[in-house]
Amino acid sequence: MKYYSTNKQAADVKLQEAVVKGLAPDRGLYMPEHIKTLPQSFYENIGDMSFQEIAYTVADAFFGEDIETDVLKQIVYDTLSFDTPVVHVADNIYSLELFHGPTLAFKDVGGRFMARLLGYFIKKQGQKNVKVLVATSGDTGSAVANGFLGVEGIHVYVLYPKGKVSSIQECQFTTLGQNITAIEIDGTFDDCQALVKTAFLDDELNKKLNLTSANSINVARFLPQAFYYFHAYAQLLKQGKAQNVVFSVPSGNFGNITAGLIAKRMGLPVKRFIAANNSNDIFYEYLQTGKYNPRPSVQTIANAMDVGDPSNFVRILDLYDKSLHKIKSDISGKWYDDDTIRKVVKDTYKKTGYLLDPHGACGYSALEDELQANETGVFLETAHPAKFLETVESIIGEKVVIPEKLEAFMKGKKQSLSMSKAFEEFKTFLLK
Repeated sequence: MKYYSTNKQAADVKLQEAVVKGLAPDRGLYMPEHIKTLPQSFYENIGDMSFQEIAYTVADAFFGEDIETDVLKQIVYDTLSFDTPVVHVADNIYSLELFHGPTLAFKDVGGRFMARLLGYFIKKQGQKNVKVLVATSGDTGSAVANGFLGVEGIHVYVLYPKGKVSSIQECQFTTLGQNITAIEIDGTFDDCQALVKTAFLDDELNKKLNLTSANSINVARFLPQAFYYFHAYAQLLKQGKAQNVVFSVPSGNFGNITAGLIAKRMGLPVKRFIAANNSNDIFYEYLQTGKYNPRPSVQTIANAMDVGDPSNFVRILDLYDKSLHKIKSDISGKWYDDDTIRKVVKDTYKKTGYLLDPHGACGYSALEDELQANETGVFLETAHPAKFLETVESIIGEKVVIPEKLEAFMKGKKQSLSMSKAFEEFKTFLLK
């Protein structure tokens, strides 16, 4: 299958080039030439399939033309060594728990899949010393760093905003060493993302270095996130709750919800989506006005969503032919400030015993506000609450049990480099 740039000014490429390059030469993001509709028989039998079987069927629709069957199956099965269960919370609202992977965040799926796929392509091309650049507002860095840890021929550079990720999140990518370098940028997530994007378009860097990205701008990072939407539907189907499904997605860079929209385009019976934002309400504003007005991000307690210029917005525009009317037919928007997020976490825990993280709280609250009587709501619980330990404990007034996986990261020694947001400084560092 060929992949085209959303800017339509670059030549179409095969999957291998799209994955290895990350960003198209015209600054656009790659999209699959075709989005295949899966057969009705798949949806009729999906309730009897394992997560891995479901995911392989979806992966084959995108990647099957470019990767040998046994290799793709191995990549999928290795990636999904953990479950993504649907858990009932209240009334007709369910949590899709995406924090059961190695770093306890939803990005483990995309990070692990991409690490394996990129490793396969690099070996096939005989490349060495590939540099993976990734900007993170929290969970991306840990998922990608741990996915690539120890992979031969690849060095990962994680750029993160100083003082704007939780201490536990920071531990997950600054204590690894080996082929992982953490760079603390004096700026926002948007500054980190700008450094990564600018690096891909710098002629000197690209002539001298093999660069690629592991952010959701890379098709191998964001497309696999469609897997768990299908798995969630299968679980609801088993319970007789699969009518009029609404997914509420905590949204920052919009890779997660874009994967869900593609799942719907593949025939997944989803009624609609809600994009749940924190105070960085750029997309919500777009839905109200039809005007996209990116601006510097503001810091919130739901830090992984602190994005002022979401990269994957262009993919949503592309999917819907830049039509606001078409976008609004599938997606509504809500946003919540920190005070509201705190109240939702506290009240939900008190009423149901279910502990939300600040991001999941936005998704849950959107369903409380918008869900209709005949709909089944699923919000994405994108990270374990313990990753935001101080925030969550201060809200509920109780100690939160830290999973063993997180405790192991917390015992490591921080290793990071400090850098300004000036591109020339970052470029000089990479060239050295």
